[in-house]
Amino acid sequence: MPDQGNPADTRPRKADKAWADKLLAMPDSDYMNDEQLAFFRQRLLEERDEIEAHLQEIRRVIASHERDSDEADQAAFEEELRLALRQADRESRLLNNIAAALKRIESGDYGYCDETGEPIGLARLMFRPTAKLCIEAKERQEQHEHHYRKARWG
Repeated sequence: MPDQGNPADTRPRKADKAWADKLLAMPDSDYMNDEQLAFFRQRLLEERDEIEAHLQEIRRVIASHERDSDEADQAAFEEELRLALRQADRESRLLNNIAAALKRIESGDYGYCDETGEPIGLARLMFRPTAKLCIEAKERQEQHEHHYRKARWG
């Protein structure tokens, strides 16, 4: 089974670190300028490529598995497969979010909150480049979801 590490990890890579620091040092008036958009486009494309490669590896492992192994080996493989498929499902959803973020870059909407229209902020986007909500809107959404779950299951 392939490494179950998180290829969707959005922490800046070493090569991105100096570029990210430069962007964070820019004044607020430069928010979502061409250089910042290029940085996030590159980050999103790299992340997409990593996830697609990982999903290909999962498909390869599944396709190459021998079904004639003993019951214990088969059970172990099925458990690993279950975990890999859960990871693949999360990564597939992340691919959709990456595609949507790339579309927002092209349309000029990237970096702005879907709910309020306010800037999301470079620091938040560095951590989660697929973010669609500013931190305040995200907190409201999570609080609303928490109350909904509590009312539904409480």
